[in-house]
Amino acid sequence: MAEILVLYYSRHGSTAELAAQIARGVNAVDGAEAKVRTVPAVSTEIAAVSDPIPESGAPYATLEDLQNCDGLILGSPTRFGNMAAPLKYFLDGTASVWMAGQLEGKPAGVFTSTNSLHGGQETTLLTMALPLLHHGMLLVGVPYSEPALNETRSGGTPYGASHVASEQASTTPTSEEAAVAQTLGRRIATIAKQLQANKSS
Repeated sequence: MAEILVLYYSRHGSTAELAAQIARGVNAVDGAEAKVRTVPAVSTEIAAVSDPIPESGAPYATLEDLQNCDGLILGSPTRFGNMAAPLKYFLDGTASVWMAGQLEGKPAGVFTSTNSLHGGQETTLLTMALPLLHHGMLLVGVPYSEPALNETRSGGTPYGASHVASEQASTTPTSEEAAVAQTLGRRIATIAKQLQANKSS
C-alpha cells in the first residue's frame, strides 16, 4: 500500500476542503491511501503551546508521518504570495529528515487557497515547492490533459491545485478546482506506486 501524506495548514477551511478533494483522488487509486494531517497555528506569544491534539479536523503531523510516507502533497493558504507561517515553521523543523535523506526520490505536489484570483496562488505553490526540492523530492504538477485546467475560471494551475475563495465563507471548491485537486492526488499516488514497483523488481 502506497501511503500519501496530505499535509496542510488551513485557517478558515478552504485549504482543508481542497485537501479532502486531493485525498479523494489519492484514495481512488488501487493500492494507495491518503493520510491527512495538519499543523498547529503559530502563536505570537513565545511561551504559548498548542494542545497536542486539535479540537477538530485532521491530527497534527509528526516527523514520523514524513519518514513513513511514499509521497507528499503540501497545502497552505496564501500569505502575501508565500506559504503560511505554521506550515513553514513545521518544515523548518525537518532537518533530521533532510539529513537522513528520508524524502529523497519520493513524489510531491502542492496546493493552496487564496481570497482573490491574483492573490499569489502560483507564487505560494512555488514557495512550497522549494523545501521539497531541498529534500530531494520529485515534483509533480497537473498537465493540461486534465480538461478542468482549460475550463476553470478561478483556481487550478499546472503547478498544483488551488481554490479561489472570494470570501471566507466560500470554502467549497468549484467543480473544476475539485477536478484538478483530485487529478493531482491520483497522479502522485500512481507515481508512488510505480516507484514502489520499480524498487521491488
